Amino acid sequence: MSFSPDSRVDLGRFWSTIARSAEIGQGRENGLARLTLTDSDREMRDQFVDWCKAAGLSVMVDEMGSIFGRREGSDPSLPPVVIGSHLDTQINGGRFDGIAGVLAGLEVIRTLNDLGHVTKRPIIVVDWTNEEGARFSPPMVASGVFVGRYTTEWAHDLIADDGARFGDELARIGYRGTMPCGFDVDGYFELHIEQGPILDAEKRQVGVVTGGYPSFGMRVRFDGETAHTGPTPMDLRHNALIAGARFLTAVDDIGWDFAVMDGKATGSRLAAWPNKPGILSETAQCVADVRHPDLITAKVMAEKMRRAAHEAGAKAGCTVTVEDEWAWGGDIFDPDMVALVRAEAVRQGWNWRDIQAQAGHDAYHMAMRYPTAMIFTPCKGGITHNNNESCDPEDFRAGLNMLLHAAVARADR
Repeated sequence: MSFSPDSRVDLGRFWSTIARSAEIGQGRENGLARLTLTDSDREMRDQFVDWCKAAGLSVMVDEMGSIFGRREGSDPSLPPVVIGSHLDTQINGGRFDGIAGVLAGLEVIRTLNDLGHVTKRPIIVVDWTNEEGARFSPPMVASGVFVGRYTTEWAHDLIADDGARFGDELARIGYRGTMPCGFDVDGYFELHIEQGPILDAEKRQVGVVTGGYPSFGMRVRFDGETAHTGPTPMDLRHNALIAGARFLTAVDDIGWDFAVMDGKATGSRLAAWPNKPGILSETAQCVADVRHPDLITAKVMAEKMRRAAHEAGAKAGCTVTVEDEWAWGGDIFDPDMVALVRAEAVRQGWNWRDIQAQAGHDAYHMAMRYPTAMIFTPCKGGITHNNNESCDPEDFRAGLNMLLHAAVARADR
């Protein structure tokens, strides 16, 4: 056998890896709670490494714990084509978010092994550490370090709610690698479930991602002071919990103000201390974000969000510290890479459409430095970050085979 225009992946084999992943770090019924750098994350990493070695890949782990399985090309000196996503999940996560993208890369490798095809450039499949940000904020942190957006030292010092330090947890589970973060990449592909209802509602088999909704997020800390909830006069209170609550409800209002044109604003986190009855909270940390298909409008929403933080702090008599800000999205994907994916959708005869991403992905960081493209596969009703996230094997057939041919075309240049 050899690689040909009619070559196809083994869908059943891909699905078997999805099923095995679904056994590791189980959460609510049908779902996963495989938070990054936990014991279940280690178990999944070990399984992924075993799969990579069985496929003949050399395995490398960088200082952020991201795992790279390399299949050598006929010219090892050329920059590799990289395929990947993440294996960590939300605390009430599904079985496909991120996971499908990593295992899709593995299936591309296995298919090439079956066919005995050696690409000109190496192909690497990657599992990025901490894409979700569910345990350590911000999200997409390892891919951010890879492209130089964050430093390794800064990321290693991140602290989880349970008090764990990122770098220490990497070492504890045995995945604090020694390889420096970052190397030259020829092109990056990421397959992902849509995490939205469009493909499923339109009965499309696949989406060609042209860009992402411009999105802006921030992590804010409010500092007040503890006091008794009974005798403390209202004008002498500095209740950080109230500052955080006001901020997050203001962010929600921003979303409704711009909802008519598909704007969205989310207050996703409020963590206060001591957060107990009878005492005002001294500190509160909030995470919020805004997004809109139009960049200028998204920037307006982001400015309103920043003002809301300072107004909420002032009204509650608390100081405000913006601990972190991030932005992603827009027309960031490489036109040639997108055209390559689209050409495969047409050539293979799938029912496809162009589509914008609305969630954050490691591909956003990779696109800052390297030619990048994404492929979306349908998920039932667009339900995601939920244990009821659902896909069938057929939902992946088009995307997997487009990924196979697009990656090989790129790697054989």
